[in-house]
Amino acid sequence: MTTDQITYVVFGAILILALVFDLGLLSKKNQKVTIKQALYQTFFWVGLALSFCVFMWIENGQKPALEYLSAYLMEWSLSIDNIFVFILIFSAFSVKEKNYGRVLLIGILMAILFRVIFITLGVALVERFHWILYVFGVFLIYTGYKMFASTEEEEFDPKQSKVYKFVRRFLPVVPHDGDGKFTVRIDGKKFYTTLFVVVIMLAAIDLVFALDSIPAVMGIVDTKTEGYQETARLVIYTSNIFAVLGLRSLFFLLRGAVSKFDYLQQGIAIVLVFIGLKMLCEHWINEWLDKTTQVFISLAVILCCIFGSIFYSIFMKKKGVPQDVDDPSTSS
Repeated sequence: MTTDQITYVVFGAILILALVFDLGLLSKKNQKVTIKQALYQTFFWVGLALSFCVFMWIENGQKPALEYLSAYLMEWSLSIDNIFVFILIFSAFSVKEKNYGRVLLIGILMAILFRVIFITLGVALVERFHWILYVFGVFLIYTGYKMFASTEEEEFDPKQSKVYKFVRRFLPVVPHDGDGKFTVRIDGKKFYTTLFVVVIMLAAIDLVFALDSIPAVMGIVDTKTEGYQETARLVIYTSNIFAVLGLRSLFFLLRGAVSKFDYLQQGIAIVLVFIGLKMLCEHWINEWLDKTTQVFISLAVILCCIFGSIFYSIFMKKKGVPQDVDDPSTSS
């Protein structure tokens, strides 16, 4: 077996054991998750992701490990935006707190499946048509500029979203959760509950966020060097999956504080613009810097922008921001 194949096998084994441990010991069905439990779960998933980075360094070398760490941090920071939208979705459909864990788990597993398909197609296109990276670069610069310049965010209304309208158009939906079920039968006819709709929306919303995050990760990881493509795919897959799997515990930990990170959006925007410029100027950058040095610089920029914007948000309150989003658990 090659080193990449060994890493895939270890990753798969870790993933299965981690899910069993998380669901069997750290999480209990139909129970509210406390801040303390969420903190333990977050430490567990982040610690696991960082431990895998160490394993990758030993097994695959320094460069893939640093690319993995950079990509993981990029995805992890972007997932905070996901949490804000998840809160709105749970509130709009009055999801009971005891159902949060199960709904999030199924939605996240669906999101992982969609991301694997998205990444596979994206990497295949980049390997065949290298110029697509320049398209991704322009897209990231545009997205970063719009994100940085945005002073007000439009209130996202889940019930007015295209995903919800699409589901309502093709599936019979009842306006309740069916006492925790995804489907119910009324007069012999099958109907889908709001919990089913929420699961579909969580997966769809994550896929929308992936349109930004996956091109950004491809800008971090070396996808062009001959003989390195398989390792690049490994880095992209593993960093994405670890970040998304940690999203559930991060939701429970940050759901009451996510709207406090007023300047995180600007920090992420700077990172997206940086990666976009790096993709566009790659030819000239390669003449001055080797790939490993580029990864170190990317990692430093991501760390500074993400954690700098979080700390700045803690000590500085943005003027004119809307009030915090209500926790759905407090809704009547």
